[in-house]
Amino acid sequence: MAGILERVRRANRAPLHSLPPDQARLAYIAGAEVLDLPRAPLARVQDLHVPAADGAMLPARLYAASTHQLPVLLYLHGGGFVIGGLETHDSLCRQLALRSGGAVLSLEYRLAPEHRFPAAVNDAFGALQWLQREGTAQLGLDTTRIAVGGDSAGGTLTAVCALMARDANLPLAMQLLITPGTTAHADTASHKLFGQGFLLEADGIAWFFDQYIDRHHRSDWRFAPLLAPDVDGVAPACVILAECDPLVDEGLAYADRLRAAGVAVEMELYRGLTHDFIKLGRVLKEAGQAQQVAAQALKRAWT
Repeated sequence: MAGILERVRRANRAPLHSLPPDQARLAYIAGAEVLDLPRAPLARVQDLHVPAADGAMLPARLYAASTHQLPVLLYLHGGGFVIGGLETHDSLCRQLALRSGGAVLSLEYRLAPEHRFPAAVNDAFGALQWLQREGTAQLGLDTTRIAVGGDSAGGTLTAVCALMARDANLPLAMQLLITPGTTAHADTASHKLFGQGFLLEADGIAWFFDQYIDRHHRSDWRFAPLLAPDVDGVAPACVILAECDPLVDEGLAYADRLRAAGVAVEMELYRGLTHDFIKLGRVLKEAGQAQQVAAQALKRAWT
């Protein structure tokens, strides 16, 4: 991991937060899978569109290792609500489908600043509701076994979707939280300790937040799920965290809150690694290990 960070420093590329959002997106796409595993071939890879709650059609991609009627994971990509999409998380979604034996539906929710909070929340939960209603008829999936998951900002959206699903009586098999954000103001000790030089930096987090949400809205639990009134009765969780990540403290705090509410939690903390490590499979064996942990948790949840 230290070697990767040194290479990043030597490359001396303009930080994403110094670019306009459209240029930051292109830069992220260009580099997102350079150190990721090669895209695994699958029996089914299908581009489609999913209707949002307001009727807008959102790009999505379905991955499956077989053509059978499979359980499904709705995957919500990371990128600070500003960058990221189907292409930046293609390899990861293929690995989750391959390793779990289930299907993965990756959603390209709308991004800030063009679509500010709570647009991403509404898109994600609207897609989850559509998947429950139409996933069998339109995609041939087993919609009695749905999970939701995501990394970073997608992990935040996952936690929020799990809470909204509980309130809407929409049954979920599991929530997969990979290095999620859960607090409102980036003010935990790990934000101070790992805010410089550990891939995800404090200036970048501040930029993402400013693009996405006004400061006076940040106490809304749909942005900071740790502030939800309660988390009782939400889906079981698999939580994957990195030790040297500004978000690690809030990930630990959310896992603790779930456990305190009686929610089943499987948690893995990867020592010496940074945010986004799960997408560095060409150079980190732990990335593949974390993908396998997530896949095995999905398998158990779908059984």
